Amino acid sequence: MQIPFVDLKTQYQTIRKDINKAISTVINTSQFIQGEETKRFEEEFGKYISTKYCLGVNSGTDALILGIRALGLPSGSEIIVPANTFIATALAVSENDLKPVFVDIDETDYGMELSDLKRKITSRTRAVIAVHLYGQPEKLDEIKKIIKKSKQKIYLIEDACQAHGAFYKTKLVGNFGIFAAFSFYPGKNLGAYGDGGAIVTNDKKIAEKVKFLREYGQKKKYYHITVGVNSRLDSLQAAILKVKLKHLDKWNGKRQEIAKIYSTLLDKLSPHILYTPKIFKDRQSVFHLYVVRVKKRDGLLKYLQENGIQALIHYPTPLHLQKTYSFLGYKKGDLPIVEGVAEQIISLPIFPDLTKKQIKYIVKKIADFYEKN
Repeated sequence: MQIPFVDLKTQYQTIRKDINKAISTVINTSQFIQGEETKRFEEEFGKYISTKYCLGVNSGTDALILGIRALGLPSGSEIIVPANTFIATALAVSENDLKPVFVDIDETDYGMELSDLKRKITSRTRAVIAVHLYGQPEKLDEIKKIIKKSKQKIYLIEDACQAHGAFYKTKLVGNFGIFAAFSFYPGKNLGAYGDGGAIVTNDKKIAEKVKFLREYGQKKKYYHITVGVNSRLDSLQAAILKVKLKHLDKWNGKRQEIAKIYSTLLDKLSPHILYTPKIFKDRQSVFHLYVVRVKKRDGLLKYLQENGIQALIHYPTPLHLQKTYSFLGYKKGDLPIVEGVAEQIISLPIFPDLTKKQIKYIVKKIADFYEKN
């Protein structure tokens, strides 16, 4: 049996008619950049998240970069970032000539470790990026309480690039920070057929700044008021996303069902061998990734791949130990929890069309590995 990590071909077949119609509409109108489809998707996605403003950009990375730029933070400012996330979270800070400060993680939810967050806040801290990693919402109330105790103003930013449709208490993530960034990379819960991203916010000033920053710094064509970039969500991707948005809740529901089946079957193995994701009553994960912690991780990964199962690691090297950030002076042992977790985590295949038969095959191969090792 061959099981891919993500199966976008099968997903396409289920919505093929509507996708082809959406693409044909854009081609026939030939409004490829900032067309009606982009405007409509921005309206629909903003309404879905329940924010006043939604601005499409060309990636989740740019959503973070431009959102941070719109804050107008002073030179020398620090932004706190969890060490266990995709590097784009930190690169967005660096791209604005600001300093990322890395925080250790809580091994129960892989979010920020709160006591380390408290320690890392200084007089130069201007923002904290809460990453809803793997589709699991962060501990937003606890993080906000820590921020409020600071003497200076500190913004809360949401990196929701992996958490489309995830709930924190009664609201979707994307509603809790000064702005939130979403990615529409093809493999995401809501994915385009190329790169794409969006910033959502309830702050009018942030929305207005991002609107001209994403289009060469111009408020009207050929009249530029600041240094901007070219970062736009094109009409073809917007049209595709508009079709897929209608299915997002259903697909997320399937992911949650798959995660439940995984955990039920895997929890029958020895708890000293494998740890499944913890479920929180006040936080509803949409399981962009299904990540477990295991003993003998590298051996298991190789064994699964040899048996046709495309398992992956998210992420093998914590950000503070990446060569890119060696100039910050972090060394091994500085963030011990994330360093230990990074050697144990493995991401199992998960996508809405994953079958129970495939899940049972994956679990059987995991059990077989530990019986032999």
